[in-house]
Amino acid sequence: MPISSIVPYMLYRKYRPRTFSDVVGQEPVVRTLRGALATGRVGHAYLLAGPRGTGKTTLARIMGKAVNCTARTKNEDPCNACESCTAMNENRSMDLIEVDAASNRGIDDIRGLKESAGTAASGGAHKVFIVDEVHMLTKEAFNALLKVLEEPPPHVVFLMATTEAHKVLPTVLSRVQRLDVRRLTPEQIAKKLAVIVAKEKASVPQAGLLAIAKASDGALRDAEVMLSKVLIDRTGEVPEEELYRMLGLVPATWHAEFTGYLLAGDRRTALAQLTRIEESGADADHFAKGQLEYLRQLLMDKVNDVPATTDVDGKVLVRLIQAFTEARRQLRASPIPYLPLELAVIETAQSEGAPPKIDSQ
Repeated sequence: MPISSIVPYMLYRKYRPRTFSDVVGQEPVVRTLRGALATGRVGHAYLLAGPRGTGKTTLARIMGKAVNCTARTKNEDPCNACESCTAMNENRSMDLIEVDAASNRGIDDIRGLKESAGTAASGGAHKVFIVDEVHMLTKEAFNALLKVLEEPPPHVVFLMATTEAHKVLPTVLSRVQRLDVRRLTPEQIAKKLAVIVAKEKASVPQAGLLAIAKASDGALRDAEVMLSKVLIDRTGEVPEEELYRMLGLVPATWHAEFTGYLLAGDRRTALAQLTRIEESGADADHFAKGQLEYLRQLLMDKVNDVPATTDVDGKVLVRLIQAFTEARRQLRASPIPYLPLELAVIETAQSEGAPPKIDSQ
């Protein structure tokens, strides 16, 4: 196969939403953008702010298509069939300009954008500028952008995206409509992954999809990247054990076992469990995050008087959460990946004993 014909197998590109109706978990933002289109009150500048991988740039592209679409649907989705939509989908539209502020962050780059904004749209009603990672602009570039936002040409729409809205100049924030994009829930992500798996004619256990969803930390794009790794060159069923091994994840039941050893003060078995987890290829940070989520859920159940299979002291849970939070913070700097977790075990499991029964659900 010629090198030029090789395309990276990335599900997040293949299944990127093309309409507002395809977007998962961002209903408030979608409702606002649809409302602006329906009433003809599209603002001259929007700032989409939120965690990475949650759909900010995708929403900007859909909105960029919708403002110039000549045959929008009843719910304001772009038709993806007219000349304007087709040109934007094929990345050949002169009316949609994307700027990556992470690599084009200087004043000269923004001056070029300002000059482009001064010319009329070539085909559609609006010229749309998408500025990704806008917080990366230099102070001088921000000031140049501010000049455009203060006196925007009537045919221009700015759609900016950022993961760090607090770094955007207040004077810029005051001239844009801010829309906050939120993390998705594991259930929302797992549901979307199940749809992708079905379309790919594969089979992945629901527990595995939920494990991917939880590990993605609310970022659908990250979950889709992990699923790409699982499905590459694969058809049919993907065994659950293989999925965990490939992605460096651990089954949820392991957190219950590990917590049982900690609560019993059985440090020897807890350390042996950590060794088993490390040897399985599990990523230390993923395990630490999952462990904290499990401990947090135990604490919340305790606070809310949810019936439990064992009586766990709330103060002990708080101490465990604090210890493993600190361990996770130290993981990046540790020369030995699992050392901070081992130290947390030694700190919190003070005596030998048999583990109590912990609910693994």
